[in-house]
Amino acid sequence: MGFLDSLQSALQGEQQGGGSSLLADALTGVGGYQGVLAMLQKSGLGDRVESWLSTNAANLPVAPDEIKAALGDQRLQQLASQFGIPLDQVAAALAQHLPAAVDQASPDGVLATHRG
Repeated sequence: MGFLDSLQSALQGEQQGGGSSLLADALTGVGGYQGVLAMLQKSGLGDRVESWLSTNAANLPVAPDEIKAALGDQRLQQLASQFGIPLDQVAAALAQHLPAAVDQASPDGVLATHRG
């Protein structure tokens, strides 16, 4: 699980923004953070997204089933291939890592656009 190990280390370690950059790179094929967050908002998860972007609120959790519903099977299959993990683990990995990565990528409450 190399990619997710690297992401976990970067999110927990001293590298400021390192984990968010890794995840942003991996999400490029599905619209990057902007695309994924837009899909989550359209699925009724706007309150979660706003908490991740907020500078003064705790990150609300998101469930793997909510990720699956928002992104759909085709996008999850694409991400499974990019992450190098089984399809059934993608939604759980995103549910675990996406809130912190988005939080790191938006230190001023605005998501910095990532160009790869």
